[in-house]
Amino acid sequence: MSSPAHVLVVEDEAKIAALLRDYLAAAGWRVSVLGAGAGAVEWIREHKPDAVLLDVMLPGENGLSICLAVRTFSSVPILMVTARVEEIDRLLGLELGADDYICKPFSPREVVARVKVALRRAAAPREGPASAPIELDEDRFEARVRGRALALTPVEFRLLGMLVRRPGRVYSRQQLMDAAYRDHRVVSDRTVDSHIKNLRRKLAEAGCDPVASVYGVGYRLEWPEATSD
Repeated sequence: MSSPAHVLVVEDEAKIAALLRDYLAAAGWRVSVLGAGAGAVEWIREHKPDAVLLDVMLPGENGLSICLAVRTFSSVPILMVTARVEEIDRLLGLELGADDYICKPFSPREVVARVKVALRRAAAPREGPASAPIELDEDRFEARVRGRALALTPVEFRLLGMLVRRPGRVYSRQQLMDAAYRDHRVVSDRTVDSHIKNLRRKLAEAGCDPVASVYGVGYRLEWPEATSD
């Protein structure tokens, strides 16, 4: 029998840390808690937790710098927990390698669900489940859903390709713009949203739409297997 996953909570507010610890432990995971940022990077390097819930505003060292440092040696799922909902903070965290964002105030049950998804995603093969319905041929610029060809524009194909390569990874609109427009032209967020809308419509018509929006941040792709019990 495999040992339970080990989740680290880095949170300086004692009540929030205790709440998260209790709910995560009730879900069957082993939980450790750090009350400050100082020493968190070394702790993660030594103990190798399976997931990290990381507050942005911490005494000693902030969560963003911790995330950046951890990404130099580990791909452990990092879920940022913050009361700072400004988009610039969210985008910065994602650029540094955060896997997800949870904004205060939050539902503890939602946190448990998001950690569960992150753990499943980390345990799955990087290329996605064997039954993944979307196939991409980058040499021919062709996309198929269960063998059915999709009539995608070059921009839509690049967007889908980026999302498929890292299922579950949240991409900011800026990251998607950079992938879709190789000439680095300046386009608005609405332009990206319009392309994604068209892409989702074509996927839905083919019976598959795993693209999900993350409010205020961007988009991610979730295979059905990643969220099933």
